[in-house]
Amino acid sequence: MLLFPKEEFLTRMNYTKQKMLEYGVEVLLISNPSNMNYLTGYNAWSFYVHQILVVMIDEEQPIWIGREMDAHSAKVTTWLDTNHIISYPDEFVQSSIKHPMDFVANILEEIGQGNRKIGLEMDAFYFTAMCYERIVHGLPNAEFKNTSTLVNWVRVVKSDREIECMKKAGRILENAMKAAYDTADVGVRENDVAAAIYQAQISGTPDYGGDYTSIVPMIPTSENTASPHLTWTDRRYKYGDYLTIEIAGCYNRYHTPMARTMAIGEAPGKVEELAEVVVEGIETTIDAIKPGITAEEVEAVWSRSIAKRGFFKESRLGYSIGLSYPPDWGEHTISFRKGDRTLLQPNMTFHLMPGIWLDDYGVEITESIRITESGCELLADVPKDLFIKKPASYSGLSLVETPDNQVEFPKKADFSS
Repeated sequence: MLLFPKEEFLTRMNYTKQKMLEYGVEVLLISNPSNMNYLTGYNAWSFYVHQILVVMIDEEQPIWIGREMDAHSAKVTTWLDTNHIISYPDEFVQSSIKHPMDFVANILEEIGQGNRKIGLEMDAFYFTAMCYERIVHGLPNAEFKNTSTLVNWVRVVKSDREIECMKKAGRILENAMKAAYDTADVGVRENDVAAAIYQAQISGTPDYGGDYTSIVPMIPTSENTASPHLTWTDRRYKYGDYLTIEIAGCYNRYHTPMARTMAIGEAPGKVEELAEVVVEGIETTIDAIKPGITAEEVEAVWSRSIAKRGFFKESRLGYSIGLSYPPDWGEHTISFRKGDRTLLQPNMTFHLMPGIWLDDYGVEITESIRITESGCELLADVPKDLFIKKPASYSGLSLVETPDNQVEFPKKADFSS
């Protein structure tokens, strides 16, 4: 069931160990399921209980430690041999007496790792204050260091196989965005649009299926577009509503996200104007992106473009993406914002996020991109312009339609492969 050959996992392990040397740690405890998957292939919905991957600087194989009922998942999804898969009994699960980190500490003591320099993912969603307290208590002779994003930084430059996964995710994304455009209409409920998106995300294409995404569809309507992270209600759309749609395609945990803005019937003039500003800004920025420039230079290009029209954006312009689990598809490393001087390299991948949110409305038009040898390429193909949906009961509005009133994008987007 390995998605990548063992040799690629070993290469990732070697890069991780180089980073461990830079951080001055001999043992790395990984709780982030994205990093766990990246190094071993482990893939199960088991991260709601505590699990740890132990990487030792002088051992080829790491050790997976998790819940007993999940050990078989480790056997069938990873390249590890059975001696490197250790499980704890259910009495450690959500107990007020025993904690999984007690078990992990005991294992580390038993294998002679209890007095080493140990790195912890202190800022991971899955490593709690209790985890820290119990592992420190259980290993009194160890020296602990914060290595929250050590593996995340190893992940920022993708292999060609990873890029292929993200391109497949891009094809799934195109289908999901088309489903949103086709479904949103006068009288349709917001939750029915979300359902159509989910169906397309999981169905994938005729050649490959989709995976669940790390973030749910975010589809706020009209004045709620000022709040980009709202999801949906059971409210029915009416003529003149406009909405932002931020979703992703996912293939084997690799994400390609995107946002678009559409209106039903017609859009307010202020939304049309802001959409023009955003589209002009993102196209100018994409033209400027190339290897060797810094993340903050990308943001500066965008800021100069929208400033000409009297707008500014306080939040970051984008972030690195790739392999991920809930609750986020970002890698938590590079951000397009002032102060981030990371140099862009080929096969880095980003969600370029030029949304602008004002007091009572907003516009989101975003792209997932790969840095190439000379510039960047889009990972999905959906028109950027503000999309106007012609309701079935109205005429004379801007929409390219098929006879059954479903959307056809006015430029090439392959929805079948």
